[in-house]
Amino acid sequence: MSAVVSLANVHKSFGAVEVLKGVSFEVMPGEVTAVIGASGSGKSTALRCINALEKISSGEIIVCGHKIHDDKLERRLLRQDVGIVFQSYNLFPHLTVAQNIMLAPTCVKGLGKAQARALAEKVLAQVGLAEKADDYPEQLSGGQQQRVAIARSLAMQPKLMLFDEVTSALDPHLTGEVLRVMEDLARGGMSMILVTHEMAFARKVAHKVVFMHRGKVWEVGPGAMLDDPQTPELQAFLSNGL
Repeated sequence: MSAVVSLANVHKSFGAVEVLKGVSFEVMPGEVTAVIGASGSGKSTALRCINALEKISSGEIIVCGHKIHDDKLERRLLRQDVGIVFQSYNLFPHLTVAQNIMLAPTCVKGLGKAQARALAEKVLAQVGLAEKADDYPEQLSGGQQQRVAIARSLAMQPKLMLFDEVTSALDPHLTGEVLRVMEDLARGGMSMILVTHEMAFARKVAHKVVFMHRGKVWEVGPGAMLDDPQTPELQAFLSNGL
């Protein structure tokens, strides 16, 4: 079985500052990988490189068969296979929840309105918001808006989901709402990479935890490694309560 994501000796610099310094790891189909580390460790940059939002300086990244490092990469096809959810919800305020979700399937995949509406209702039910289809984003809580953002990505029926600190702007109650949706996705076999500070969630759900430090993969292991860190750097990170 081939990896759904493979990074091999990936380097990324912004001017004279090298942010990724030879990052390598793999994600297998159906696997949940949590990427953890302090601010500035390179974890969000690595995620953005995986989705071709940043161009790498050297190395190789292959995602769902797409060669991210190739200048001939067709980003439109990549976007159909990979969904990404950010800390900010980025919902269009003038569109209803259903219309926000229907936009990409109709514009990118050419679905008819009725088909796209049915798909929107399906993914909203998946995130526990079936009754909110005709509401506008301003009528929703932050946690509900984030769940709509997840549903919007799911509507493209991706092979891989990326989550970039999606709960960091939410209070504990709303964080729980979003994490439950992500846990359900994990149980359903969705391949996922999540950059997170939610250590309890990573311990519980992740098949693999990647600890990044100073632009490198410092320690890799199952969720249980958070209870038994092998390096002083991971021990220090966990003891700081991050």
